[in-house]
Amino acid sequence: MKIQSRPRETESVNGYVHSIETLGTVDGPGVRYVIFMQGCPLHCLYCHNPDSFKLKKGKLVASSLLLDDIQRSADFLRRAKGGVTLTGGEPLVQPQFAAKEIGLHTALDTSGHLGAKVTDAMLADIDLVLLDIKSFNPEIYRRVTGVELQPTLDFARRLDQMGKKMWIRFVLVPGLTDDPANVEGLADFVASLKMAERVEVAPFHKMGEFKWKELRLPYQLADTQSPTRESVIQVHQVFSSRGLTVV
Repeated sequence: MKIQSRPRETESVNGYVHSIETLGTVDGPGVRYVIFMQGCPLHCLYCHNPDSFKLKKGKLVASSLLLDDIQRSADFLRRAKGGVTLTGGEPLVQPQFAAKEIGLHTALDTSGHLGAKVTDAMLADIDLVLLDIKSFNPEIYRRVTGVELQPTLDFARRLDQMGKKMWIRFVLVPGLTDDPANVEGLADFVASLKMAERVEVAPFHKMGEFKWKELRLPYQLADTQSPTRESVIQVHQVFSSRGLTVV
């Protein structure tokens, strides 16, 4: 999946897509063409797209059709210093579809949980990995996501060894991920990654709660409030004290 002035022919691969955002500004640098892939092994308590959990609930799309659509926006995306972002759901549920070559700047937004199933060749054309680390405490991570933490840490180390640029994403949830030891442990870990360019601290919100209700799924964080400005500042300070760029 290579976007160039003269795109080469590539074999089209089918994949399940949740949705597409053509003018994204929060999933990587510049203006992005954001592809939300369907399917995710994590069931995060605060997920704003719980309708993306089940793979075949998405729309089956041929990569060639996506290429055609991206091609129409390619010049604009370059001028806007943007590119394409593969997110989810979890894009690595469908690595053959998600890892096709894209000549535009390409970002992969992932939990890293399935990183062991992805070859170095599949990652070769990825310019930036937006790595979501939900918690550094394994028990909290399991409570938040329903899966184990270690695969994500292993994937982060592997990306670092490969020289892949990373932006680390962390959601601050009062009473859940805001434990000082948890934040400090994550800050120390990220500081050990030479390819981690920045940390994005996202305050918890309940914008996706209505989707859980529509799907008749229990939303366990209904009584959880967004973190205070002061607590967000404190977490920023923990990361910045390790020499990290925090946004």
